Amino acid sequence: MTNTMKAERLVILKPGREAPTMRRHPWIFSGSITMVQGNPGPGDLVAVYSAEGDQLAWGHYSPASQIRIRLFSWAQDIPDGAGFWRQRLQRALGLRESLRRSSGTTAYRLVNAESDGIPGLIVDQYGDVIVIQLLTAGTDALRDTFADLLMEMIAPLTLYERSDVDVRGQEGLLPVAGLLRGVEPPPLVDITELGLTYRVDIRNGHKTGFYLDQRENRQRFRELAVTQEQSGAPVMLNVFSYTGAFSVCGLAAGMVRVVNIDASEDALALGQQNVAANGYDSSRVTDIQGDAFVALRKLRQQSERFDLIVLDPPKFASAQRDVQRASRGYKDINLQAFHLLKPGGTLTTFSCSGAISEDLFQKIVFGAALDAGRDIQITGHLSQGSDHPVALTFPEGAYLKGLTCRAVQ
Repeated sequence: MTNTMKAERLVILKPGREAPTMRRHPWIFSGSITMVQGNPGPGDLVAVYSAEGDQLAWGHYSPASQIRIRLFSWAQDIPDGAGFWRQRLQRALGLRESLRRSSGTTAYRLVNAESDGIPGLIVDQYGDVIVIQLLTAGTDALRDTFADLLMEMIAPLTLYERSDVDVRGQEGLLPVAGLLRGVEPPPLVDITELGLTYRVDIRNGHKTGFYLDQRENRQRFRELAVTQEQSGAPVMLNVFSYTGAFSVCGLAAGMVRVVNIDASEDALALGQQNVAANGYDSSRVTDIQGDAFVALRKLRQQSERFDLIVLDPPKFASAQRDVQRASRGYKDINLQAFHLLKPGGTLTTFSCSGAISEDLFQKIVFGAALDAGRDIQITGHLSQGSDHPVALTFPEGAYLKGLTCRAVQ
């Protein structure tokens, strides 16, 4: 053995299972482990060794999860507690400094979990409010450490937790939400993005309140909408509209009419507030509450046609077993959208399902266009924003993919 197994708690991998760890992939699955020593509990620090006794990495142990260890250090020395995490947070904040200093935007992601070297930690900023998610046993055990460090390093008025997500159940953790530090946040937090104003419900909204990962795509959509506006009196359809951020971008670019479809009455109501907050006439916006699949068919029956369509559905596939069913869902909504798209119009379509690859998504959209009998050109490929980076060692971090598709006829 090249190193003495001196750690208090350690995990030994099966022969031949060390390659992903040596390539710095941050996950070790339960099936790769042959022995656990020291009786580690949820969130405990463990050292990882190869079957030959070589020390490989350090990580947090999660006995309830199939992802048994989340790795964060490949150094030989034991990570230095709060000092180690301070350095990781400083690095993540530093990489976003130019965005944080930019004018016209007050909301962004500060820490993106594994891709920032802190598995399971999400940190989003909404002006003077910081919202965090602790998604793993390791980050859950470090709740106070991260809370204290973030208050010291950023000094927000409010540090709020939104760890009320299903993925925590896979770690054997209960949902948690509420104030961690500072003062209670207002019912709605006002943010600015690229010069537009949005109201965010950080207590009850999706994710941490807002789809921050779409910021750069909203900017591209706004530029596209400006081009479309030059062709007449364009009309826009926003499907799975949530609180209407894409719709506000469309109005800002000159859309004369916007139709929103969403299942949530509360989301549509907040979308109306976002329209008003930017000074646009609410009469230009029509909201349809209900099932998007049904609503799209009804619009088609009514012979509606749109210059711009956005499809931004929720995650259809949470795991590989869901891919076939999800593919049918993606094809259906894209098929209906192509039927509703005017010649010369553009569909902007997304999938946020990590189990759906970029290649598969493009094939699904191709199949929908073929069945709709439309001649379609791809004019752009879209992904999550630069504040949601993807480490090359962690391709699973790439979840959002999108296409802009122009109807030739």
